[in-house]
Amino acid sequence: MARAPSQSEIERLARRALADLPLAFRPAAREVALRVEDFAPDWMLDEMGITEPFELTGLYDGIPMTQKSVLDQPQGPDTIWLFRRPILDEWADRGNVSLEELVRHVLIHELAHHFGWSDDDIAAIDRWWE
Repeated sequence: MARAPSQSEIERLARRALADLPLAFRPAAREVALRVEDFAPDWMLDEMGITEPFELTGLYDGIPMTQKSVLDQPQGPDTIWLFRRPILDEWADRGNVSLEELVRHVLIHELAHHFGWSDDDIAAIDRWWE
């Protein structure tokens, strides 16, 4: 019987995607904490007005680089959250992409919030967006 990929396996795929970023983005991307959980915590879903936890595959929690100021008081590290069960559910529903491609896609989408990337910027890094 096959088993579902674990949180650590999802994290490994995400770290591989970070390592494959264009060199110019790697140092800043490594400064963002990466968390993999089965589902978004209830407080996060409540804040976003989401009632179905399977709807949220990832989230960027932080201040985008384009909005940071030296006057900002850090409340914690900028964090990208990846949610394993919704990612696996989407992967199974799609059936036409690898898990690695989907994890990379979700991660790049969340990094786009951190870097302040446009859709064209994202497409240059993640072919999914073409």
